[in-house]
Amino acid sequence: MNRLFPLAFTTGLLSALWGWAAVSFGLPGWAGFLGCTAWFACPKPGLSGFFTTLCTLLSGVAWAQVIIRGGALAPHAELFGYAMTGIVAFLMCMQARHMLLSFVPGTFIGACATFAAQGEWKSVAPALLLGLLFGFAMKSSGNWLAARLAAKSTQAA
Repeated sequence: MNRLFPLAFTTGLLSALWGWAAVSFGLPGWAGFLGCTAWFACPKPGLSGFFTTLCTLLSGVAWAQVIIRGGALAPHAELFGYAMTGIVAFLMCMQARHMLLSFVPGTFIGACATFAAQGEWKSVAPALLLGLLFGFAMKSSGNWLAARLAAKSTQAA
């Protein structure tokens, strides 16, 4: 058996659990799925990848706040807002020079989630964090189940 079925199985179970948890805690469920997606997309495995994803997601939330608050300084000057967005996007990419901030898509996922929630970072940040934890659990438990099933099929043969 390949790893896809066990991974899909644990992802399905934990996605249902996340859906319940998001509603129970009043968090945007979609933001949690973005945190989960960021984990699956991160090329770094293990705790190093987890912390890199966490740092980039949260930096994206912070960068979005910079754009939102900066744009509010000159609400009638659209060009100022566009220029600020360009400068911040440049900085979001440049921060990747630092190891814990090297997953650029994670930064953009965090920022986009914050924009989608109209700047409500107090609900987006915990949802991204919990989604990241769920993503870590999904992948880890799927890999564990796949290894266990492979060991049983080897013993049976």
